[in-house]
Amino acid sequence: MSEPAPGEGGVAWRTVTLVVMAVLGTATLVALIAILSGANRQRDRALNAQAHSFEVMILARSLSATVARSEASLGRYVVSGDRRMGQLYFDQWRLAGAQLDRLGRTTSDSAEQRARVDRLRAAYDARGLELADTALSTNYGKNEQAYARFYQAAQTPTLATIDSTLMDVLRSERELLDKRTTAADATVGRSSRIASVLAVFGILIVLGAIALGWVTVTAFGERATARADADAAQARADELSAAVAQATDELRAQEAKLRQVQKMEAVGQLTGGIAHDFNNMLAVVLGGLELAKVNLGRNPIEVRRNIDSATEGANRAAALTRRLLAFSREESLKPEPIGAGELVAGMGDLLDRTLGDAITLAVVDNAGDWRVHADRVQLENAILNLAVNARDAMGGRGQLTISTGRRALAEEELNHCRAGDYVALSVTDTGHGMTPEVADRVFEPFFTTKAAGKGTGLGLSQIFGLVRQLGGEITIDTAPGRGTTVTLLLPRDAASPAAAPVTEAAAAAPLLPERLRILVVEDDPRVLAATTGALEELGHDPVSCDDPLAAAGLLDQHGDIDLLISDVLMPRQTGPEMVTALRERHAHVAVLFVTGFAGDVNAADFGNMPVLRKPFTLAGLERAVAGAMTTDRPAPPHRIAAE
Repeated sequence: MSEPAPGEGGVAWRTVTLVVMAVLGTATLVALIAILSGANRQRDRALNAQAHSFEVMILARSLSATVARSEASLGRYVVSGDRRMGQLYFDQWRLAGAQLDRLGRTTSDSAEQRARVDRLRAAYDARGLELADTALSTNYGKNEQAYARFYQAAQTPTLATIDSTLMDVLRSERELLDKRTTAADATVGRSSRIASVLAVFGILIVLGAIALGWVTVTAFGERATARADADAAQARADELSAAVAQATDELRAQEAKLRQVQKMEAVGQLTGGIAHDFNNMLAVVLGGLELAKVNLGRNPIEVRRNIDSATEGANRAAALTRRLLAFSREESLKPEPIGAGELVAGMGDLLDRTLGDAITLAVVDNAGDWRVHADRVQLENAILNLAVNARDAMGGRGQLTISTGRRALAEEELNHCRAGDYVALSVTDTGHGMTPEVADRVFEPFFTTKAAGKGTGLGLSQIFGLVRQLGGEITIDTAPGRGTTVTLLLPRDAASPAAAPVTEAAAAAPLLPERLRILVVEDDPRVLAATTGALEELGHDPVSCDDPLAAAGLLDQHGDIDLLISDVLMPRQTGPEMVTALRERHAHVAVLFVTGFAGDVNAADFGNMPVLRKPFTLAGLERAVAGAMTTDRPAPPHRIAAE
């Protein structure tokens, strides 16, 4: 066997070494490339996770702010009755629903977050129902019910559930973000250590380490740039939020000014009409009294005629006051059988004053004795609203026809109306009419064709709600150029017989068994004197009291008081509050409330006790006293002792 030539072993070793180094270098390069690629992927995943978490947190905070704005708008709507606040509440609540849906899509990759979003959606739906009841009560003018429901909604746990769930979503996202950031940093550090170890194997390893360091520096630079961009974006968002808040405050101020202008305009129109009517009535009263004074002592018949004329004027003024109270919703709802023709005929004077001289009003009654069962004030408001809309459609000049009729409907002949007899009440104008597109939307809340500031868009929607509540239907027959006819179809009330009108003078007052000792509590000295004088004229023995807080002492001093007559609204204490405080010691004393305005007192506070409305006549006072004495109450202490 021949020996190898000199140098061949070294060449072979060097070759092997070069091959090994090449293999090691290649392996190192591949390892570095793999490490750098993994680091890049981890960095991208970390950045994406950060962006995802930031998006979830922004959505959660936006949803919380939108819900808060919606509830605040609803609160302003309940307090002020401003329909724009109602629209703002509706828009904000719908926006909150859209944000909740987006939050659900964004957190769909996490089972825990999905569960929280599902719980949040359930609380949102429940809260929506609670707030919708409040908005609906305000929409129909049921302010006390709206206040109560809004207060109850504030006590329910749904809002707290929404807030706590949103905080859980935010807290979970922050924890997840911290974990992802920590994991990404750990991966980058591990890659750097492996690269440092591999650097001792050669220049390729050094170059790989340099490349890895460059990539690492680049990654940190990108992270710093991203953080700077995020800070800049946050600063821009803060500036935008401040600008939006300032614009919102300015808009609210302008809205408040506009509302004040509208209120002053409405008050001016109302004051002018009422002042005109009251001046006419006062002219009759003052003229009659002056003529009676002139004829006093020389022509008794003429004096009586003049006094009767003044009394008629005063009664007309009292009737106008009661109508104003009714339309201001200070009197409670009283469903009753109402003749449609009689109702429209009784509104003649009110419609003439409201529509103006340029509108020719025609009334056609074909309903006969058919009646509907409804609240008279609500129905009068509906007719008045339709008449005002018709006047505006005619530009303040034209002919308005209000007609009543009879109609029999088959089952579901008209939408979902039940089969039966219906009273048809139609309002027809000679205005410009409506296009089909407008007619299809007239019953939508907040929809109006009037100019800005001239209408809320709630009149027809409230009429629609009233008709549906009564089980009826409303139809519109209109076309451009031929006017509009709005027809209310209301179920006929055939159960209640027609009530014959009974005048105050014709009603016989029940006879009282004896002369009564009566305590009269009234803060107005003139009314107190007039009431006590009337009671003396009726043969009773009145005791005057001008302070409700002194009533208890007078009752103790005069132990034979049979009846307490009290005003309702007094400065230091209301009549119902005074009676409640006296009930424990003086439950045997009958009570009669006298009031001309009960707007600040709940009807339930009267405790089923009789109420006499001001102004009243001697006959009316006599009947009210007799009725009060027939109420159930304990026997007086002195009578029990006598027995």
